[in-house]
Amino acid sequence: MRFPAQEIVQEYRRLLEEVDAWFVRCLAAVPGQIACTSGCSGCCRGLFDITLLDAALLRSAFGSLEKPRREEVARKANRIAKELQTRWSGFGPPYLLNALPHDEWMQMPQEFPCVLLNDEGRCLLYEARPMTCRLHGLPHIDGSGEVFESDFCTLNFPTADPLVLSELRWEFRRLFERELALFQQFTGNLLGAPRNEFDTFIPTALLIDFEKVGDW
Repeated sequence: MRFPAQEIVQEYRRLLEEVDAWFVRCLAAVPGQIACTSGCSGCCRGLFDITLLDAALLRSAFGSLEKPRREEVARKANRIAKELQTRWSGFGPPYLLNALPHDEWMQMPQEFPCVLLNDEGRCLLYEARPMTCRLHGLPHIDGSGEVFESDFCTLNFPTADPLVLSELRWEFRRLFERELALFQQFTGNLLGAPRNEFDTFIPTALLIDFEKVGDW
């Protein structure tokens, strides 16, 4: 598919590659402590809110799937969208969460697998997966010591405290500042004015038509 700001999406992809490189360094630095790898889908259950920029990257990559698989995933995504619409009648295209009551959608059932998992539990769009998927499982502590996220997957760090491991620290403040800057550029290009936040769910991201921005 084609839509505006494709060059910003590609710049964002490069930023995500920096996250992947950090994760690889963590795997090498603390062998035997991190269970999160490609194919582990224990945490890939329920609804996940992602930014509109993540949604654009997913939506672009979604078109690369073979048609039968793409149609299968779209059917699952549409079923979830219809279920959400029974709760919130106004939740239609482009499926933005900002007007919805946060406490209510956080209480949605979380046991169903992500629509992008195949039968073996692997992500069909792994190279285009959102930021939250890449960061999940490890704490996010800046090199300065600032803590952005202290939670981590219970399968990780069986014999170590990740909150004190200097090997896991990284430039998280720079990462999130750069993410916000790219998001503002993307929404400014797409919508005519920069925004600080526009979120959707992973299933509904696959249903967004970025070519109909004028109808938003």
